Amino acid sequence: MMKKLTGVLISSIFLVSAVWAAGGGKPAVDSNMEKLGMRLYNDKNMSFNGTQSCCHHHFSGFADITNHLDPYTNFVSTGADGVSKGGRNAPSSAYAGYSPKLELEETSGEWVGGMFWDGRATGGELGDPLAEQAQGPPLNEVEMAMPEKAAVIEVIQNSDYLNLWNSVFGEGSLDDVDVAYNNFGRAIAAYERSTDVTKFSSKFDVADLSEKEQDGLSLFEKNCASCHSTTAPSGMKTPLFTNYKYANIGVPANPGISSEGPDLGLGPVVEDETQNGKFKIPTLRNIALSAPYSHNGLFPTLMEMLQFINNRSGFDEPEVAENLSNAVGNLNLTQKELDKIEAFLMTLTDDY
Repeated sequence: MMKKLTGVLISSIFLVSAVWAAGGGKPAVDSNMEKLGMRLYNDKNMSFNGTQSCCHHHFSGFADITNHLDPYTNFVSTGADGVSKGGRNAPSSAYAGYSPKLELEETSGEWVGGMFWDGRATGGELGDPLAEQAQGPPLNEVEMAMPEKAAVIEVIQNSDYLNLWNSVFGEGSLDDVDVAYNNFGRAIAAYERSTDVTKFSSKFDVADLSEKEQDGLSLFEKNCASCHSTTAPSGMKTPLFTNYKYANIGVPANPGISSEGPDLGLGPVVEDETQNGKFKIPTLRNIALSAPYSHNGLFPTLMEMLQFINNRSGFDEPEVAENLSNAVGNLNLTQKELDKIEAFLMTLTDDY
């Protein structure tokens, strides 16, 4: 019965999504580039069997909706074939557009930026990590599984938004497959940066916090802000709750994910063993919607994630034992204090 109910919920949500994407929800996309990106983002024909569009959904804070609905058993995304599983939890694509290119920060000696949990979409090819990330899922064999770039471009050529594409990139802009696929990524990135995805419409942004929420913010600033910064970046009025750096917080392996060995994260990407086990520090905006948590989806609830960050001793050994951060695991907060931090984090949910 539960599986059947979950299927009904998923079907209903994607039906709502189709109406929303078609304009019924009046999406806040201003430019033709953003409108095109939205059409590409929601086009199920970008998968090999026409069953799956981008898995990031507004009902789950632009993380994977199927994981959100069942965070206890769905740790990672299921591919378009209905069987294949990825190796990592899908992070939110909202607010991702603020991440810089992957670079080594000289002052701290830490890596900053890039996309994916391991930073492998560096921004070095297109100058935009988010656009490079958008190019990944259609060609990934365990995700949308399109056979090649040309197959994606053929979908655009036969779509009802071809005129919109041509209005943005020009007639003949699909002739060169590589150039067209780069523009495919750029268009989706433009949509993900639009106010339809990246809203800044949470209670934190637009309303006063309760006493409990304010207490939670104070505790958060004292214990968590070194990674999840509460300082607004230059030129912005409000924080992003990440420093876009990398850390190994000691998350244990998830037994529900098949693996041939430990997930080393950033290390292999930058070819530096001192970065093994480090994963990108995510924004906490919409964190209440994006369960399960961590790069491998080990924690089904936000409170379990907070309890782990507070004290690692009650959990299994880290998947990667070297390069552990000393900023987590020994905070010594009480359960009442964790409840207050959780209450604050709930205020970061956007109004979709």
